[in-house]
Amino acid sequence: MADLIITITLCVAVAIAYATAALIQARYANLPVAALLRIPQFWAALALNGLGAALHVTSLAFGPLSLIQPLGVLTLVIAVPFAAVTARRRVTGLELKGMASTVVGLAGLAMIITTTGTTETLASGELIGLLGVIVAVVAVLAFLGNRPGASTLWEAIAGGAAYAVCSALCQTVVVTVGDGGAEVLLRPITIVAVIGIAVFAVVATLLTQRSYRNGLAAPLAVTNLVNPVTATVIGVALLGEHLATTPVEIVLAIACALLAGFGVAQLARARDVVSAPTTPLPRQDVSAGT
Repeated sequence: MADLIITITLCVAVAIAYATAALIQARYANLPVAALLRIPQFWAALALNGLGAALHVTSLAFGPLSLIQPLGVLTLVIAVPFAAVTARRRVTGLELKGMASTVVGLAGLAMIITTTGTTETLASGELIGLLGVIVAVVAVLAFLGNRPGASTLWEAIAGGAAYAVCSALCQTVVVTVGDGGAEVLLRPITIVAVIGIAVFAVVATLLTQRSYRNGLAAPLAVTNLVNPVTATVIGVALLGEHLATTPVEIVLAIACALLAGFGVAQLARARDVVSAPTTPLPRQDVSAGT
């Protein structure tokens, strides 16, 4: 019982750290990188993201991943009301509908889509191939999101995929060091993996921050959806994991994915409604009747 309480407490703390960091990042999402580096709040957001990651790793020592993964949706539950409060407005009905749909869909996916198998590491060829593919995918998505008038969700997808690659590379480095000792850090392929972690962490942070420039909720939901899905694909394709899912569960997972997609669409609509300028009523010409 004590471990369960600790796990839930840590997951709530993780969600608060990530949500607060996202809110800070959203305030400066339109600034170029050079300007961001001069803003102390940006570094505070990075520190909060680091704290969230550390607390997430710590929570794994007290509870199962099957419990911790669904609780990751708390970030969205906390971020949407926080964003409304900072904007001095109420949470809209569209936001509530979108948040509820996304949270249920994401939690359902996290509980249904599970993997089994021994923990493996990326072989040298697999690591280089993964880096090449993801660099190309992220570059294309970032380009699509950077076009005038393009949806910011392209960058949210790119950021979620980059975060997933960070997780896969971290697993490879941790397991490799655990098996072979600290001296494996001097191997060229391990150095490449460590550099990849650093680069993709920075890229993911910048892409997700840019995705918040027109609103926080929808991009945050997309990132939270793409990250675990991409991590699962990498795990099954390259890390020797197997989907522990029955045909019925696959159907339920598809339904959860559609529900989460519907929620993202509602959050995007809510963003447009909130940000749309109100058209002033035409002034009456009081002199016309005189």
